Amino acid sequence: MNKTIGLFAHVDAGKTTFAEQILYNTKSIRTIGRVDHKDSFLDSNSIEKERGITVFSDQAVFQYNFSTYYLIDTPGHMDFSSEMERAIEILDYAILIISAADGIQSQTEIVWQLLRSHNIPTFFFINKMDREGANIQTVIKDIKSNLTEDICFISKPIKKKKFDRKIAEFIAERNDALVEKYIEEDYEDDIWLNSFMKMIVDNKVFPCMSGSALQNIGIDSFLENLDQLTFTRYNDEDKLSGFVYKIRHDEQRNKLAYIKILSGTLKIREEIAPSTEKISEMRIYNGMKFKNVDRAAAGQLIAVKGMPSAYIGCGIGNFKGNIRYKMIPTLRSKVLFDESLNSRDVLKYFNILEEEDPSLKVIWNEKLQEMQITIMGIIQIQVLKEFVHERFDMDVDFGPCEILYKETIMSSSYGCGHFEPLRHYAEVYLKLEPGQRNAGITFKSQCNVDTLGINYQKLIQKHIYEREHHGILTGSPVTDLNITLVDGRSHIKHTCGGDFREATFRAIRQGLENAQNILLEPFYRFNIKANVDYMGRILSDIQRLNGVFETPGISGNTVIIEGRGPVAALMNYSLELTSFTKGKGKISMVFDGYDICHNGEEIVKKIGYNKNSDIEYTSSSVFCSKGQPFLVEGKDVERYMHCLK
Repeated sequence: MNKTIGLFAHVDAGKTTFAEQILYNTKSIRTIGRVDHKDSFLDSNSIEKERGITVFSDQAVFQYNFSTYYLIDTPGHMDFSSEMERAIEILDYAILIISAADGIQSQTEIVWQLLRSHNIPTFFFINKMDREGANIQTVIKDIKSNLTEDICFISKPIKKKKFDRKIAEFIAERNDALVEKYIEEDYEDDIWLNSFMKMIVDNKVFPCMSGSALQNIGIDSFLENLDQLTFTRYNDEDKLSGFVYKIRHDEQRNKLAYIKILSGTLKIREEIAPSTEKISEMRIYNGMKFKNVDRAAAGQLIAVKGMPSAYIGCGIGNFKGNIRYKMIPTLRSKVLFDESLNSRDVLKYFNILEEEDPSLKVIWNEKLQEMQITIMGIIQIQVLKEFVHERFDMDVDFGPCEILYKETIMSSSYGCGHFEPLRHYAEVYLKLEPGQRNAGITFKSQCNVDTLGINYQKLIQKHIYEREHHGILTGSPVTDLNITLVDGRSHIKHTCGGDFREATFRAIRQGLENAQNILLEPFYRFNIKANVDYMGRILSDIQRLNGVFETPGISGNTVIIEGRGPVAALMNYSLELTSFTKGKGKISMVFDGYDICHNGEEIVKKIGYNKNSDIEYTSSSVFCSKGQPFLVEGKDVERYMHCLK
């Protein structure tokens, strides 16, 4: 049985040490590495060793009883949350490690919410129980208060027969079908274990165990219970289905596509639909080492060569899923490099990095010869600087972090686009309407196929989605639009490739100019915990920072405040909170989508975008009269449109 298990934790909870003990106890490694000794098995990159943090999601493979486990060690720092989330997609189960010394911390709550949103069955391991003052009941109470009431503490290995009475009571409270068996004290039946396993996989209960990874306490018991309580049902007999979850390049810069096989089998030199590319090599990685295989089956994680067009999130074979990530960068930074460096080489290297981490979104401005990337935070920039030097022998720096704004419209409008230089022809007439917040761009067509062929209508749809469109206020990406194709025209002789791209882009831009536009900014949802004495100060701060909050909850001497506010205002508040609460206050923040910018006019003025100078995003259309093309400005295009006459 193939099982993929992911490790998650706040920084310094002991996640990497836990992974080392798991691998050592299953005889996958001969010696136990340590973060402080810079020799841990999965933190193999030199930057990870030096900084003592996990930056990349790497895997190890171990055998236990009759199962093969793929163990994924994920980053614990918020700045690398996008890397962590990509790992979540491939998991069968997750292990969330909590330090008994520190309890629930900000990143713990963010990880928990991500695991819940992806419906990943989760086990808890309360670590560092060897620390002075560690109290298991205190941590369990903390979990129940902040994460879930459905935590089931297991103090010893689960037995198939003579099922533990306390666990049976816990299950019976959540399963009406087992109440009678519990009353009759019938604990001999396999139904208890099977029901427990089913409730775990359905995210109805969450097993919890404890120990000390550093002292190898509780690891054997945890492994035994993990193996007993988990199962997968991958089918080798079905049609091939899977998806690419990671892209890397080996030391020879060969592109490797990491695939999770969901069903069927994959063989060497097999042609993979839908790209029809042929696999030339298949590898199973265990840390930095790998072994070549000729065949891989459902439930396995493999890295393949021979898929140059692969990208993170793309499906293979019969895959029908739709992978969407929630951890989205809210900041951007300019890449600074010496003039002696070839800008094309710099762009090439950063495009490689973007292929491996799509959240970077490399943006190149040809006119200014300037590059920007989107990022999660300051630590990511520091690591990226070191990584670029190590990998490409190139020194770069980064400008100040800036908020990544977006734009949308508040009123409906129509957009006209016409492209008719000599021997070309395409016309597009669109309706633009405000969309649901954070829904992105949607498209539909009400154009008659007798007026414009279905192939051209699909081409227009493709061009709408093929790139981000600049807004007219700041040049930021446009979002939350409902676009309808109302009408269009083609020419049986002159319409050719690229004509509808030009007409579509011009129609969108012209439609934006006809609408009421508004600036959007990213928001955080926050959870603040502090001594009740600080409640007044915190509530005042939230209002000062243009945030909103719900009615505070008070538990003993602790106040819990939840709300949301602009990233621009809240991004540095954790330092302020730590300062005036003398380190006792905690705040967790998670991206909560985009909303109307609290200081939009100020930002528009500060950015100083000139929509008429952005020549790649023009609203002007090209018409032709008596064999001579001529340009019509956006404000006048409607009078010239053929479909409106």
